[in-house]
Amino acid sequence: MKKILIIYTGGTIGMDYTPQGLMPVPGLFKSQIDTLEPIQDVQIDLIEYEQLIDSSDVKLEHWQRMIQDIADNYESYDGFIIIHGTDTMAYSASVLSFALRGLDKPVVLTGSQLPLVHRRSDGWNNLIDALFAANRSDLNEVAIAFNNKLLRGCRAQKVSTYRFFGFDSVDEEPLAEFGITINWFTKRWLKATRFSFAPVMPKPAKILDLSMRPGFTTDFIIETLNNVELDAIVLQTYGSGNIPIHNLALVAALKAAVARGVIIVNITQVIEGRVSNDYVSSCLHDLGIISGCDMTIEAALAKLLVLRSTGMSLANIKAAMSENIVGELTEG
Repeated sequence: MKKILIIYTGGTIGMDYTPQGLMPVPGLFKSQIDTLEPIQDVQIDLIEYEQLIDSSDVKLEHWQRMIQDIADNYESYDGFIIIHGTDTMAYSASVLSFALRGLDKPVVLTGSQLPLVHRRSDGWNNLIDALFAANRSDLNEVAIAFNNKLLRGCRAQKVSTYRFFGFDSVDEEPLAEFGITINWFTKRWLKATRFSFAPVMPKPAKILDLSMRPGFTTDFIIETLNNVELDAIVLQTYGSGNIPIHNLALVAALKAAVARGVIIVNITQVIEGRVSNDYVSSCLHDLGIISGCDMTIEAALAKLLVLRSTGMSLANIKAAMSENIVGELTEG
């Protein structure tokens, strides 16, 4: 019999309606899933966090606990489901994707747009789809099960607050689609690594996300680069990775930051597409800036956080940022 561990961290799926609005209720999620008909040959266990998290409050120590809970129970279970709020689910999925090194079991995040107590809740389908995915012995990665799709965790982004189509991965096809039959697109799945499971515990880091906006942010970015102590920056640029290259103060600030050892990664703020070198204003490698290819902002931040936590050298981190580690970017 296979064993699946559900880690319930909080989120809308287990909330109830109160005079103050939706809020987490301890024990409510368990009482709801206890009504599910058992899945044949699958044992489901539950860890419910004592302090349930509104996902907008998620921070480093919460990721550390999720990683530790998986590590502590890794040998005892065939798959894991993390119940999580939708606001920051893509960030957590990205962190777990990079932190759970050597993963050879499924880790599936899910939640809902409506709580299980609502008669139209999408949580039931999402939870059942997550259970089917977590039961796959050949799924060796972190994924998000949501709205009849299974998405690679480090490619997914939240795209809607009011539709059941809450998540998508624009630059990557889904890993599965759940319809009358389940289409498992196994050719897209990551292969199990030859390395044994050895999770990386993320450590505090000074990583900043800065987004170019015409006429608004350039001076602020220059001031930040020149005056704030940072470990790394994800710079969200225009189009194919373009910046106002003729702004000499900005170019000088970027060069100076790189010279001080600040890692700067260039990603496009456009939803679909990637950083390229098609334009003079996108050839930022001459400034020492690393191309983030088609990584999402969530993936770029998570990758920097986890790589810095490994103790790798600055040069190795820079090289790894452009390498495809867990399916987070499209090579070539």
